[in-house]
Amino acid sequence: MASQISLLMENQPGALSRVIGLFSQRGYNIDSLSVAPTQDPTLSRLTMTTSESTEVIQQILKQLYKLIDVVMVQDLKASESISLEMALIKVLNKSEVISKIEKNYSSLEFNELDNKDEKTILRLIGDTDNLESLLVELEDDLIEVTRTGALGMTLGNVSLETEEETKVIY
Repeated sequence: MASQISLLMENQPGALSRVIGLFSQRGYNIDSLSVAPTQDPTLSRLTMTTSESTEVIQQILKQLYKLIDVVMVQDLKASESISLEMALIKVLNKSEVISKIEKNYSSLEFNELDNKDEKTILRLIGDTDNLESLLVELEDDLIEVTRTGALGMTLGNVSLETEEETKVIY
């Protein structure tokens, strides 16, 4: 099962490269990666998933925090959290695909974005496991797929904040 790590890092050139370098130097794989600015223009939020063991995840979290660009690190699987991913899919047989989604994947949000030249683009939002299962089931119907990678956030009072007492959560 994949672990999800979220971190705040300095919004500076090379910061993402140093985080990725930590993984590649140690032979760890990143399954998905999403980076975006935060409400603080000096910080970016990075969310990544990896399928490494629990012991390796703990080591990764400690090593990430040691990077000069990293402000805070959080293991989302260690707290109550929500995780979603978005996919855009282009299909030929819209009605058959929509029927499969409605029948077997009711937890996924979906809507039609475009229908041109008998090809339909659908936007799907849901958890990664459901999206993955659906894409496997739709393999013969898919023309093109693009995915965002997982995004996650802890529930309640636990947040990625920059106060000293909450800098490392794992």
